[in-house]
Amino acid sequence: MDRRISLLLTLALALPLFSQERSQSGIDLDASVRPQISQPERAPHAMVASTHELATAVGLSILRKGGNAVDAAVAVGFALAVVHPEAGNLGGGGYMVVRMKDGRVKAFDYKEAVPAATRIEAFPAGTRVPVGYKSAGVPGTVAGLALAHQRFGKLPWATVLLPAQELAAKGFPASQRMELVLRVQVPVMKQFPETAKAFLHGSDQPLKQGELVKQPDLAATIGRIRKHGPKEFYEGETARLIAADMKAEGGFMTLEDLKAYQALEKDPLVGTYRGNKILTMPPSSSGGFVLLEMLNVLGHFDMKPGMEGSVESRHLLVEAMRRGFRDRMLYAADPKVAPMPMDQLLSAAYADRMAATIRKDGKPTPISELPSLAPGQGGVSPAESPHTTHFSVVDEEGNLVSNTYTLGSFYGAQVIIRKTGVLLGDMVGTIVAGERANRGERRKANPLTPGARLVSTMAPTIIIRPDGSPWVALGTPGGVTIPSTLVQVVVNLIDYKMPLRDAIEYPRIHDAFVPEQIDAEPGAVVFDVGQKLTELGYKLNPKLRAQGDIHAVAIEEKANMRQGWSDGRRGGHASGY
Repeated sequence: MDRRISLLLTLALALPLFSQERSQSGIDLDASVRPQISQPERAPHAMVASTHELATAVGLSILRKGGNAVDAAVAVGFALAVVHPEAGNLGGGGYMVVRMKDGRVKAFDYKEAVPAATRIEAFPAGTRVPVGYKSAGVPGTVAGLALAHQRFGKLPWATVLLPAQELAAKGFPASQRMELVLRVQVPVMKQFPETAKAFLHGSDQPLKQGELVKQPDLAATIGRIRKHGPKEFYEGETARLIAADMKAEGGFMTLEDLKAYQALEKDPLVGTYRGNKILTMPPSSSGGFVLLEMLNVLGHFDMKPGMEGSVESRHLLVEAMRRGFRDRMLYAADPKVAPMPMDQLLSAAYADRMAATIRKDGKPTPISELPSLAPGQGGVSPAESPHTTHFSVVDEEGNLVSNTYTLGSFYGAQVIIRKTGVLLGDMVGTIVAGERANRGERRKANPLTPGARLVSTMAPTIIIRPDGSPWVALGTPGGVTIPSTLVQVVVNLIDYKMPLRDAIEYPRIHDAFVPEQIDAEPGAVVFDVGQKLTELGYKLNPKLRAQGDIHAVAIEEKANMRQGWSDGRRGGHASGY
């Protein structure tokens, strides 16, 4: 009986996967190799995917006015600072990858920087980090979005920022998610008067779903940035307000720190998977190289449609993850602080060595058997909050933008700077928490060096087809799970031939090397697969979880239609025209 079942499964994998729908003429509807379980959003001209429907609508409004994908992305970034303040921001930082229709590609690093006066001794043992003024880094978002706009935008800066200013001034209805998240923030948020005024009715009562959220101070700040340009945030009235409030409350950030901040324009990391070009974020993010390293390893193995969710596929994914995350622990660093052996880590020879150590019997590879390079100057990155957000845009010309940015934890450091409406991120507090958790074991990655940037795992990514045509822009929040979420969606798209929405919604797993255990979403490791993995020597985390929040846009290969989908795990909205 077992041999008959095995034969039937083999035949099923060998046969084409036909559509389930057939015309009276006898002709099947084209299912593009694999039947579609759920359809993504489709539109003929452009598409925006973000975590909030109002931000998505703002992006579309800019595209309809003749703006390109970069204009729309900047508008979405400012709008999310208004309508999704748990992660959308002006006071945090992040990363963007852009691919223009003419083939130009750029990455923008606008992660927060460590203020010059920062001292770990200022955080007494037992104090709560990363909350409060001292936890804030020098914000990068305004500078980063402005640099991308300066490089590739079409519409005037003031036009692009106007929708966010209007949203802040006129208000919007609080969402269910905003109410739920604010409930758990009350104990820490209520101690900061400006933040409590904005989100807790000035006391300890969070906003309810449907209540109108107006932010007049934030509207005024965006208005100043619209009128005077992005330097206003770093040198003008807004900068002076930030510096004054920091000084009054014992924070580290000064006017000189703000004036010194620079967003960085870089070349993206470029990899290849099954002939598809993968563009992703270079350091200071570690997520990009971990993603490419995992794909380099998986490229040595057949990952065919029908294998998804199997013992073999889970084994291969986990082993690729462990190798990528092990190297993140050993080598990840801000280039300002320590060099990284990037060429070696992403070389074919290193991938060959890594793949050769994956056992064919399905058992986990002992740590002692993993190959490595010479000791690096990098080190373990501190734990990164999963409370980030991502958005993706494709326009009529085929320009693609993938952007991930964050305040760190929910509502960042919990601090709104007086008279600005600007929430600050908690980057410095995250570094301090990581330093203490590692008890000095980290070498040179992420010290509190003036100007240093937190080594994030954010990895905005763009996929280019083997023929050179643009395909998908995608990314996700999730802290350390970001690379493992992305690698599974890429494999779902390329190897398992899943349509966009199916590739995003398929259940996910995660293994970050330490601790050596497989975390799984409901349905990601079904009962018999879990039993077999356990028998082989893997440890499964019994606590199920949700992982990531992909927002992706795509260009169809034949029809040239735009597709988009926002992950159902946290909600969101993809829409086009």
